[in-house]
Amino acid sequence: MSHGQLLKGKRALVTGSTSGIGLAIARSLAAEGAEVVLNGFGDEAQIAALCAELGATHSGADLTDPAQIAAMMDAAGEIDILVNNAGMQHVAPVEDFPVEKWDTIIALNLTAAFHTTRLAVPAMKRKGWGRIINTASAHSKVASPFKSAYNSAKHGLDGFTKTVALELAEHGVTANCISPG
Repeated sequence: MSHGQLLKGKRALVTGSTSGIGLAIARSLAAEGAEVVLNGFGDEAQIAALCAELGATHSGADLTDPAQIAAMMDAAGEIDILVNNAGMQHVAPVEDFPVEKWDTIIALNLTAAFHTTRLAVPAMKRKGWGRIINTASAHSKVASPFKSAYNSAKHGLDGFTKTVALELAEHGVTANCISPG
């Protein structure tokens, strides 16, 4: 197979892919021939330029909202490669941690991955092939102070990934957690 076509015919959804690590992952997948669906917020003109550059489509779904996740997954069609990369951080002592920030961080960094995964898995199992990649953090292995929600979400994402990997091992679907830093 020629270089750049390893993933031809595969559809990849990368959350949090309008910048940073997610955008780098999306570019790599597109370079290997995958049809890429970007997800994230940002300047509309910049996102349109990224879509043109990568031959990608874009969903601006808010991943803290399960209904928007479901609509994004439905619009994306059958996903072969799912990269749960979206995340956010807030730093505060636990006694001062804003409750709404806790809820948002857990929803975005952990619960969103559950929703995208549960919706992508049936097609992956039916095809006998799929790749689920969750971007965690060094904070999925060790904690640091003042990051209670982030540490909790990333530790949870690591455990969730291990569970999904065990459930799907006999179906040709792999699940891996990457922990940068």
